[in-house]
Amino acid sequence: MRHDRELSKMMRRVVYAVMVFVCAAAGYQISLLILRAKLWPSMSSIHPIGMTVFIVLLSAVLGFILAPLFWWALIKFGQFFETRIQNVSVSDLIISIIGLMLGLLLANLIAIPLSKIPGGIGVYIAILLNVALGYWGLRFFAKRGDDFWNMLTNINIKSKLSLPSKKKGAAESGVAISQGAQFSYPKVLDTSAIIDGRILDVAQTGFLEGTIVLPRFILAELQGVADSTDSLRRTRGRRGLSVVTELQKVEGLTVEIPEVTLRELDRDKVDEALVVLARRLNGKVITTDYNLNQVAQIEGVDVLNVNDLANSLKPMLLPGEKVEIDIIRLGKENHQGIGYLDDGTMLVVEDGSRHVGERVKVTVTSMLQTSAGRMVFGRIHP
Repeated sequence: MRHDRELSKMMRRVVYAVMVFVCAAAGYQISLLILRAKLWPSMSSIHPIGMTVFIVLLSAVLGFILAPLFWWALIKFGQFFETRIQNVSVSDLIISIIGLMLGLLLANLIAIPLSKIPGGIGVYIAILLNVALGYWGLRFFAKRGDDFWNMLTNINIKSKLSLPSKKKGAAESGVAISQGAQFSYPKVLDTSAIIDGRILDVAQTGFLEGTIVLPRFILAELQGVADSTDSLRRTRGRRGLSVVTELQKVEGLTVEIPEVTLRELDRDKVDEALVVLARRLNGKVITTDYNLNQVAQIEGVDVLNVNDLANSLKPMLLPGEKVEIDIIRLGKENHQGIGYLDDGTMLVVEDGSRHVGERVKVTVTSMLQTSAGRMVFGRIHP
């Protein structure tokens, strides 16, 4: 804060000095014009030097008087500009500036032959071209910012982040991704999927390949869980660290640990940073978190939800099929009973409250499938 105040004072002095100098220079040019045109013959013939000094000093004083107004306008414009771009990412800002520059370049290339039009018409056409093409370039590049950013930064994760990364079995300095891995989508791993542990089984069976991106802030969050004073959280965190170690040993799988921070991704929350990173890498997010799943889909990022994968592998029950289960507790409604199939799927039994603690035969009536899991509904078989 103190540094900002000192910088503001210094800039204010610079603005005052520039305004005084510019106005003094303008006063000098005005005095030369008066001398040449003899607009003030009495003063220009008797005291030409005195007149010049007088006009220069008068202009400098005018500049000093106008400097506070110019500084105030500059501050207001800066605040207005800051509020407009504070929610714009650095990559989008860079792409927009590139689009503006290309639009202005194209406008000036077109305006060069048009400048030879007599009557000064070419100058006005050049101004219109600069405004129109500059705006169109800015808008076009801003709308396709992600595509242009991915094209400029290439598909290689290390070059995209411009940060050191780690590869399976690699040293601290990092190793570039292999040529084969560049043709698969990088997969950004979430803390929930690591702690869940099933992602390791999927990888070991060979259904997961390519590049797994484990950002440094995710690893730090996992370490924080492992260091928790709560015994359950500490156990879950340590299991997550073991999963990361085992993932690095899986054949055909590359684990990248980029040294990227939340600040570099212009986000304060881990979930938001994961989505931004996945979009920047043109990759996918692996998670079991339902809320992160929804946010990523809203942002247009593909999600590999471990729960969806597990649910899709469960045996499909059709309406009318009969199963035997143990009703172990009451349901949400008073007349309902709750039981579980062999794969862990919850089965809600109509009129099952009277059979809690019993094994009954149930006829399946319907099934509800969500990212949070699968739920089966049935009734007691007569």
